[in-house]
Amino acid sequence: MKALVYHGPGQKAWEDVPDPKIQDPNDVIVRVDTTTICGSDLHILKGDVPTVEDGRVLGHEAVGTVVEVGSGVAKFEVGHRVVVNCITTCGTCAYCRVGHPSHCQSVGGLGWQLGHLVDGTQAEYVRIPFGETSLHSIPDGLSDEEVIFVSDIIPTGYEMGVLNGDVQPGDDVVVIGAGPVGLSAMVTAQLKGPRRIIAVDLDDFRLQAARESFGATHAVNSGKAGWLDEVRSLTRHGGADVVMEAVGIPATLEAAFELVRPTGRVANIGVHGAPVTMPIERLWIENITITMGLVDAVTAPTLIELIEAGKLNVRPLATHHFKLHDMMHAYEVFGQAAKNDALKVVIQA
Repeated sequence: MKALVYHGPGQKAWEDVPDPKIQDPNDVIVRVDTTTICGSDLHILKGDVPTVEDGRVLGHEAVGTVVEVGSGVAKFEVGHRVVVNCITTCGTCAYCRVGHPSHCQSVGGLGWQLGHLVDGTQAEYVRIPFGETSLHSIPDGLSDEEVIFVSDIIPTGYEMGVLNGDVQPGDDVVVIGAGPVGLSAMVTAQLKGPRRIIAVDLDDFRLQAARESFGATHAVNSGKAGWLDEVRSLTRHGGADVVMEAVGIPATLEAAFELVRPTGRVANIGVHGAPVTMPIERLWIENITITMGLVDAVTAPTLIELIEAGKLNVRPLATHHFKLHDMMHAYEVFGQAAKNDALKVVIQA
């Protein structure tokens, strides 16, 4: 089969690799019908994730069709349409049983397996370990494009931003970073009834998208002088009840500390690769709660149900479409997302 293969920092190729085989009774083989590219894939290609080995097939998001099941799988049959969960979960270890499969002990203590420690979804076929608990059925009538982002980006914004940030009805919410994960946090924050959702970014295209399609009530360009004061002026208490950081650089997390009000919450969603200065002496006395971590993606079934019910529309995330054999071009476009006005790419067989 063809697959996107990592060959060290800055090196990738669309090439022939062996078809995946059943290795464990709980495995499921899925034909990839639709996949996408994540910012984490770009981090891997930059060399930020040294645990990814040369020869690894990248990708951890997909919608596909079951083509083979292991002897221990009863939930799925050949022909079932499924969403691949970005987090592999055994469903039985101590962490999985309390809703934190991101630390699944049955797969080496880290649930992020696909495209990281085992071959991933940017391929014609993929092997899904623990298929019964790591795949989700797709309701009849939903298209691939309506559910592909439930693999990762929507649960990430919802769990790490909205739920960890404990968004409450009437809250003033600031989301720093209007990229895919920040937009996912905004669109799912609406489910909690906040008073305002204030999008912050340097890119006017993304700010416009935030207001038009993802629920932001206000948009502030952080490239302007005085932008911090502009954000504060939009809140009731001179600061936000919840600030979500969805970029992953020191400056944006430090800005989140500046924008949160006393007793407020800072929910870090971004993947950080450098230390951040934390004004602990002020955050402590202001009773600030800070959350962070790897997504568990346990909310995926609920999010699929909300999409089916028409309560959640995430299709505007898809700005560019490609065929699977155009994977290298898709990477070029997504790798320069700001230049290409790209949010997420949809890659179909």
